[in-house]
Amino acid sequence: MKDIVVVKFGGSCAASSDLARWVAAVEKTRIPLVIVPGGGPFANTVRRYQQRIGYDDEAAHEMAILAMEQFGCALVSLASRLVKAGTTEAIMKALDEGRIPVWMPRDAVLADPSIPKDWCVTSDSLAAWLAGQLPGARLCLVKQIDIPESATVEALVGAHVVDDCFAQLLDAATQVYVAGPADLASAGLRLEEGQIPGRLVAGQTAAVPAMAG
Repeated sequence: MKDIVVVKFGGSCAASSDLARWVAAVEKTRIPLVIVPGGGPFANTVRRYQQRIGYDDEAAHEMAILAMEQFGCALVSLASRLVKAGTTEAIMKALDEGRIPVWMPRDAVLADPSIPKDWCVTSDSLAAWLAGQLPGARLCLVKQIDIPESATVEALVGAHVVDDCFAQLLDAATQVYVAGPADLASAGLRLEEGQIPGRLVAGQTAAVPAMAG
């Protein structure tokens, strides 16, 4: 299956009144679409209690991935086409059935030793990693900000719009779009017409080395 779009819902969407509108928009898609949930308030709880309890970054990494799955469970409950999927096989099966898979990342991510197990990796870079696992997939990051027209991957990393490992885990062939609040009104129509909401990020160049998290 070609033309798959991986859509990452930022965890900040969990606390936004726009969440229901974004879910309604993706339900209209005629493009094969996979949702990657952010960690949102669930991951924030992991960060907050790491200092209190003292668990290490590797434990926090796994807990933050489980936070993504918590948000994913919430998303699935909000729409009729959404279904949980933990493997590429399950993703493809759901797409073949006309469903919208919501990725449950724990097993796949923990099984790949190339993915750093610390806070330099967030759901943004995991969405980039997943897009690289699906042939020809494009990536759309749903954010609570609108990016400038000249934005590059490097600029997004530098401005902390995406995490430090994003460029490292992004396949060079993956097109990246960023959709913000200004794109919400037309998102449903664009997806219904087979288009991707948001702005195509310019300047896909060599990966930026990951920084310690």
